[in-house]
Amino acid sequence: MGFEIDNTVPTLRKVLVSESEPLARRFRALFSLKHLACLQPTTDQTLPAIEAIAAGFASPSALLKHELAYCLGQTKNIESVAYLQHVVKDTEEDAMCRHEAAEALGALGYADSLDILKKLRDDTNELEIIRETCDIAVDRILWENSEERKAEKLKPSDFTSIDPAPPMPLDASAEPCIPDLQKTLLDTKLPLFQRYRAMFGLRDLASPPDLPTAVDAVNALAKGLKDPSALFRHEVAFVFGQLCHPASIPSLTASLSDLSEVGMVRHEAAEALGSLGEEEGVEETLKKFLNDPDQVVRDSVIVALDMAEFEKNGETQYALIPDSAAPVAA
Repeated sequence: MGFEIDNTVPTLRKVLVSESEPLARRFRALFSLKHLACLQPTTDQTLPAIEAIAAGFASPSALLKHELAYCLGQTKNIESVAYLQHVVKDTEEDAMCRHEAAEALGALGYADSLDILKKLRDDTNELEIIRETCDIAVDRILWENSEERKAEKLKPSDFTSIDPAPPMPLDASAEPCIPDLQKTLLDTKLPLFQRYRAMFGLRDLASPPDLPTAVDAVNALAKGLKDPSALFRHEVAFVFGQLCHPASIPSLTASLSDLSEVGMVRHEAAEALGSLGEEEGVEETLKKFLNDPDQVVRDSVIVALDMAEFEKNGETQYALIPDSAAPVAA
């Protein structure tokens, strides 16, 4: 026969869609599929990996489904668009999932998503979180396809993620200024897309963590956790999860501990703390919320504790590599 059938994607898909598998194991399978779906140039596993991720939308877990949408948005692949458009239009779907699908369509940057996103943005009967996300996604797609983008000079980022907004462009005459970025970040009169650009500008001034600007940038970002927009607060917590900076622990702990805070913010705070799992006291904090009244928070804590264990063990890839498969980590 002379060749072997690669069972990597089918094996990972089986774990991802199984409701009897532990949630943390399903997340690890998802991140392995994301790796395969995002490979550039594409391979013969790209489309099967995208299809496997999309198959997970049948799950009742809002946490898992919102993560599926995020992963599809990172693929840079037009094959992901139809799955995400279906989710964002489904008013029966969990709002957190629909929000993430809208954000993912913005990340993919295809102009044929504009009509759907504009319609939802302008629908006064829609949830605020959906309208706000669609507003940012529309602006991101317009920016992605603009002459303005070609003219902008952006600071090289330590992060490979496709974000809801690019960082603020560099001013040739001046270094990025944390007070100025903070002022833009917190100005609720400005378009959300512009404020997000300040957010990601501050993120890039906080990495690596020993950068002289890092603590000041983290402290500026933390002020965004008091913003009136739950969408905005959740994005700050997400950024803290990317940064893994110990200076963010107090504000993340406060967000997770606030039972009056909305679930999508608390869940993001829990996962961000999971990425800081090797820091003293973080695991103990997370364990306090294993029986939280909010399902998405409980699920996030389970995943966060698994991430914390991974951090402590010094593993290199938070993913599930099937015994029958070749390693998927670079």
